[in-house]
Amino acid sequence: MPLGRPITRRAACGIHLSGNSGRGEETVSVIEYDVIIIGAGVAGLTAGARLAEDGYRVALVTKGEPTACLSTGCIDVCSLDHDPMHAISHLPEEHPYHLTARASIRGALDRFKSSLNEIGAQYTGTLENNRYILSALGTYKTTCLTPVTMSAVPQNDDEDIHIITFSGLKDFYPSYIISRRKNSSSSIYDAGASTTMGLAANFEQEEFLENFIVWLEKQNIRESKIAFPAVLGLESAAKIAQKIQNRLGRKVFEIPTIPPSMPGRRLFNALKHYFRKKGGTIYWSWPVSGVEKSGNIIEAVITPSEGRPNSLNAKAFVLGTGSFVGGGLTAGRSKITEIVFDLPVHTPGSRDDWFDNDYFSINHGIGTAGIIADASFRPKESPWENIFVCGSILAHTKILKYGCGHGLAVVTGHAAAKACAEYIR
Repeated sequence: MPLGRPITRRAACGIHLSGNSGRGEETVSVIEYDVIIIGAGVAGLTAGARLAEDGYRVALVTKGEPTACLSTGCIDVCSLDHDPMHAISHLPEEHPYHLTARASIRGALDRFKSSLNEIGAQYTGTLENNRYILSALGTYKTTCLTPVTMSAVPQNDDEDIHIITFSGLKDFYPSYIISRRKNSSSSIYDAGASTTMGLAANFEQEEFLENFIVWLEKQNIRESKIAFPAVLGLESAAKIAQKIQNRLGRKVFEIPTIPPSMPGRRLFNALKHYFRKKGGTIYWSWPVSGVEKSGNIIEAVITPSEGRPNSLNAKAFVLGTGSFVGGGLTAGRSKITEIVFDLPVHTPGSRDDWFDNDYFSINHGIGTAGIIADASFRPKESPWENIFVCGSILAHTKILKYGCGHGLAVVTGHAAAKACAEYIR
């Protein structure tokens, strides 16, 4: 962890520290960068990696694991049409995708694939066609780019599959899948673990993997494809799946479990690894508790510590904290608040218009809430000129309705990083 230089400043002169009002002089540890990214989700890590690739000194601060770890690990671009780019062109005018050119959308997603391929986390798929993955309940989910371990997922109900599950695993339902597919059967293996993390760790052990493959060979599986819950390793899933496929002579694929999902965790770890590889620094469990500002410029964000507070200084800041699930927005009785900079938040009418017990309804009014950005991904009506925003905290995303989760995060993360680089250049 980089060390800062201690200096003494007056809280009354622009440093706003949560819980420190009225203390007068206070010593803070100052650490300086070109850009500070706030939030470790797909959008934040994408923005940070792009800036680090371009030679900027970049740090990322996060209060904990992002919601990416709960996801399928797939990149949903836009699920409204078989052709995701065609679907994007028909989104409402205010959707954040329209802040970027079509060529920029393609460039960002191509860069995502090449970046992860560089570190061995290969993704497959094209922007010409969406595809299906299977859910743990046997339903199809539309997506665009998938981990290579899901490339063999059947695209219709006619393909025959054999499903492998594990004793005690509660986040996977082969009986539901079989009930929806007439050409399928299943087998159960006792792996000595019953959690997705425990099973994935087992698969990283050569002896366990060999014993498992020997057991598989004895099952005399007749179906043309073999499906597994997504537990084929922590970080080596592609190699493990390929080894099983080579030995069995059949294509194999993973099915995401009920969250938390190993593919989601692998995606987060891969993006985190790539960001660090390019020179980025991550401050884990460093929640932002205040900001330092001067005129129309944010100069630093403050994070608490057991000793003196830390002041992370930068020329610009990229906000990628996510929406309500990620904790970037909070809703009160009459107001929705952005928690770091208190940026203006678009609220869809009165509370009666956006309050609904079914948060995951695709037509929930809250889906339009967020930060409205201009063409350079700066928040509109904000007094600060050096803040850029990306990801699901943007207004009018309606991610559930339009099926554009991680795809939007990648595209807007790249776009915000590009605008940020032009600002500080």
